[in-house]
Amino acid sequence: MNLPAVLALSTGAIIAICVVAGLILIIFIVIGMYNALVRDRNRVKNGFAQIDVQLKRRHDLIPNLIETAKGYMAHEKGTFEAVTEARNQAMSAAKSAAKDPTAGGAVKALSNAEGALTGALGRLMVTMEAYPDLKASQNMMQVQEELTTTENKIAFARQSYNDSVMVYNVRREQFPSSLVAGTFNFSEADMFEIEDEAEKQVPKVDFS
Repeated sequence: MNLPAVLALSTGAIIAICVVAGLILIIFIVIGMYNALVRDRNRVKNGFAQIDVQLKRRHDLIPNLIETAKGYMAHEKGTFEAVTEARNQAMSAAKSAAKDPTAGGAVKALSNAEGALTGALGRLMVTMEAYPDLKASQNMMQVQEELTTTENKIAFARQSYNDSVMVYNVRREQFPSSLVAGTFNFSEADMFEIEDEAEKQVPKVDFS
C-alpha cells in the first residue's frame, strides 16, 4: 500500500473516531440534562407532597370547626354549607394534583380551590364574631389554634415547593435543556399561589 493510500486511510479513521467520540459526548450530555430534569421534577413532587400532608390536616380540621360552631350558630346553615362545599372542592382538587403536580393546570386548579376555601372560612370566622359564647368555647379555641398552626405550615411548605418549581421551570426553559425537556415531555410546573389578595390572609378569630 502506497503512502497516499495509507494517509487517506489514517485520515478517514481519525474522522470516524472523532465522529464517534462526538456522538458519545452528545449522548452523555443529553443523559446528564435528562437526569437533571428528572431530579428537579422529583423535588417538585416531593415539595408538593409536603403541602399535601398539611392540606389533608386542614381539611380534617374543618368538620370539627363546623360541628363546634353549629352548637352556637344554629341559624347559619348557609355559611356552613358554603364551607363544606368549598372543602369538598379543595379535597377533590388536591387528590387530582397529588397524582402528578407537574401535570398542566393541576396545581393551579388546587390553588383556586384552596383560595375559595380560605375565603369561605374567612367569612365563617367573621360571622363567629357575633357569638360571644362561641368565642369563649375551649373546643373552638383549640380547633382554631390547630387550624392556624396548620395554615402556617402550609405557607412554609408552599414557599419551599414554589422554590423547587422555579428551579425546575428555569432548567426546562434553558437551552439546550429545553430540547431535552420538549423531547421527553417535561411539562411546566405551576406555582402554588392564591390570586385573590384577600384570600391570602390566614383566617383568624380573636378569642380574647
